Amino acid sequence: MTRRAILALGLTLFRSHARLRLVTDGRPVALFGPNGAGKTNILEALSLLSPGRGLRRAAADEMARAPDPIGWKITARLSGPDGLHDLETSVDLTRGAARAVLIDAKAAAQIRLGALAPLLWLTPAMDRLWTEGAAERRRFIDRIALAFEPGHGEAALAYEKAMRDRNRLLKDDVRDAAWFAALEDRMATAGAAVALTRARTVARLAGAQDGAATAFPAATLTLEGAPEDRFAAALAAGQDPEADRAGAEDALRRALRDGRARDAAAGRSLNGPHRSDLRAVYAAKGVDARLCSTGEQKALLVSLILAAGRAMTAQAGAPPIILLDEIAAHLDADRRAALYDEVCGLGAQAWMTGTGAELFEALGPRAHQIELREGEGGSTLTER
Repeated sequence: MTRRAILALGLTLFRSHARLRLVTDGRPVALFGPNGAGKTNILEALSLLSPGRGLRRAAADEMARAPDPIGWKITARLSGPDGLHDLETSVDLTRGAARAVLIDAKAAAQIRLGALAPLLWLTPAMDRLWTEGAAERRRFIDRIALAFEPGHGEAALAYEKAMRDRNRLLKDDVRDAAWFAALEDRMATAGAAVALTRARTVARLAGAQDGAATAFPAATLTLEGAPEDRFAAALAAGQDPEADRAGAEDALRRALRDGRARDAAAGRSLNGPHRSDLRAVYAAKGVDARLCSTGEQKALLVSLILAAGRAMTAQAGAPPIILLDEIAAHLDADRRAALYDEVCGLGAQAWMTGTGAELFEALGPRAHQIELREGEGGSTLTER
C-alpha cells in the first residue's frame, strides 16, 4: 500500500509562526507542548492544503501574523500514490485576500488539492457536533464527502450561490417567474449532486464500519431531508442512485416552485439540501448520539473518522492524511492506545497534538515526536 504523507512543511508569517520548517519521514507526527505554543496553528496550516477555509474556517486576514499582517504562505512536499509534489498556498493581503495555489510551481485550482492530498480532521470544537445545530453536522459530512469526491465542493458552492440569489429575490419581493425558474433549475441540479454525494458518503462509512475490528463504537447514520433520503433509500435497496438523479432534480425543482409563497413569507428558501441533517445512533446501545455521554460522543466521532480512512484507503489505495487536534481529550489511556494502533494499522500519516509527551507514550517509535515551545519568532521545535 502506498503511504500518503507530508514530508516537509514550511510556514511564513502564518498565525504565531514567523518562520517554521518541519521535516518528517512519513510516520505519524505527535506535536506536544503547552497551550499557546502553536500546535493547532500547524494543523490549521496543513488543513489549508485542501480546498476550503481550513479547520478553523477563518478568514484569510485572520491567519496572518500580527501586528502588521501583510499575508502568509504555506509550502509542503507531498508524497503520494503518483509520486512527489510541491504544494504552496498563500495570501497577499496587500493585493487582496484571494488565496493562491501552486502545485509543482504551476497555478492550480483549490479542487486539485483535494485530489492530491485528501484530508480528514477532528478538533475539540467538533466535540459538540451531536448537540449543536444541523449546519455543523452538514459541514462535517460535507468535509468527509469532499475527501472522497473533490468535485463535491464545486457542486456545494454552485448550490449556495443560486440559493443566495433566490433568497435575494424573495427578500426584495421580486415576482418574475422566469428569474425564479432559472435559479431553481440551478439549485435543483447542484442540490441533487450534493445530496447524492452525501448519501454515497454515508453508505461508504456504513460499509467501512461493518465487520471492522475496532475499539471504537459503530454509529448508525441517517440522512434526514430531501433529496438525500431518496438517494439513501436507493442505496439501501441495492439500486444505482445515479439512475434517479433526474427524478430527484425534478422533485426538488417542483418543491422550490410550489414553495415560493411560503419562502417569500419567510424571506429564505425552506426546501433543499441546505436544510438536511445527519443523525447518528450509538449502534450497540441504540442511543441517539446527542444523548450519549461526552466520552461516547467523542468515541463516535473518532470511529467515523477511522471508518472514513478505511473507506478511502479501499477506494484510492492510499489512506488520507488525518489531523487530530488535542485528541487525548475525553479519551482514556486504553482508548488512546487503541486509536494509535488503528491509525498505524491503517498506514495513515496522522498529525496529532497534545499538551504533554505522556499522552503519546503508547506510540513509541512509531511516530515522529516533536516538542513545541513558545518563542519570540514563533515556536521552537525539539525532536524527541
